[in-house]
Amino acid sequence: MNYGSLMLITFFSLLLLFLFLYFVRVFAAQRKKLESQDKDATQVGFVVDTFHELVSRLKEKERELETLKRQAEEKADSIGIYNENILQSVPSGVIGFDQDLRITKMNSSAEKILDLKEGDVIGKTYNGILNSPIAEIIERRKTVERAEVGYTTHSGKRIWLGLNMSPLKDSSNDTIGQILVFTDLTELKAFQYQRELRDRLSTLGEMSAGIAHELRNPMAVISGYTKILMKKVDNASVQAVEAISKEVDVMDRIITDFLSFAKPTEVMATEFDLGRLIESCLMNLEGSVEGIRIIQNTEMLSVIRADEVLMRQALTNLLQNAVESMPDGGELSIRGFVDNGLRLSISDTGHGIPSSIRDKVFLPFYTTKEKGTGLGLSIVHKIVVSHGGTVQVDSGEKGSTFTITFPKEMVAR
Repeated sequence: MNYGSLMLITFFSLLLLFLFLYFVRVFAAQRKKLESQDKDATQVGFVVDTFHELVSRLKEKERELETLKRQAEEKADSIGIYNENILQSVPSGVIGFDQDLRITKMNSSAEKILDLKEGDVIGKTYNGILNSPIAEIIERRKTVERAEVGYTTHSGKRIWLGLNMSPLKDSSNDTIGQILVFTDLTELKAFQYQRELRDRLSTLGEMSAGIAHELRNPMAVISGYTKILMKKVDNASVQAVEAISKEVDVMDRIITDFLSFAKPTEVMATEFDLGRLIESCLMNLEGSVEGIRIIQNTEMLSVIRADEVLMRQALTNLLQNAVESMPDGGELSIRGFVDNGLRLSISDTGHGIPSSIRDKVFLPFYTTKEKGTGLGLSIVHKIVVSHGGTVQVDSGEKGSTFTITFPKEMVAR
């Protein structure tokens, strides 16, 4: 019941009291007048009529007060439902706490973002429900106007949150708890990371192209002299010359990959079936997938418009990377579907990528393998970005998942 309704009820209560006193006064005056006259049956009848009239008016005012009360309650319920609808409709997560930091309210966005259910947490304290660093922010009970934090949900999902926290106050401006409001920044952070990485790789590519060309010239000279030595040295020195020749070939392959990475990507778009291209890439890996179970769910993929050669190179690199992470066998899963865009995920059950280096996997020459140039994933990133897409990695103890997302405009049919 709001303040206006209370004032209205108070007014009618005072009005009823005034009427009651007025009729008592009238009744007393009439009684005094009648006492000076003959006390007959007419006096009694007048008193009775006056009393009945007063009772009738009192009942009428009581009915009016009941009507006002019902209307005020209905309005209060309507306002409460409206406020609840607003709370459940906002895209930001909202969690309310009482003075003992027990959860009193959680909207649907908070449930979705944090992988929680309101019914499972209402009445419980934040400990054991919310993880670090949010738990520490709540415990301090200090106003936080704006903060960006990394957070891991109970399901193990890693997300980024932008949050603020402030005291929860009632109509009298008294603090009755705390309120936490937060927004999921995960996609925005991923976009920022992709943009920064693209700029860094672009700058590095421009710098490295000239260096690669300068390296290739002396390597060609070394390779030529090695071939001449192979014809002139005795049998005792053949092994050493062969070792030099192999290392020269390795260096030449690295330079070739480096030039491939540094060279501007020109997309020659054609229409082709992405599902069939994935099957073709898998067939090329048949010799290295022994002991690996392949799960392919790409029926939802259709014909796309892209550079088939570049896409084959990117998919082959990702599939080869997944296979090499499972030397003792495992499971390779390829899934694709089209909704607001084209999405393709390649998952393995290998050793995973430590969180400390997860942000570095797309950087050139960064690798944890004994053999390899560290350019494979950099080239994948470059190809995907050149098609207007993004590539993300999610990794844990049970393997890694690389997810490629392309704009819907790439879907030809």
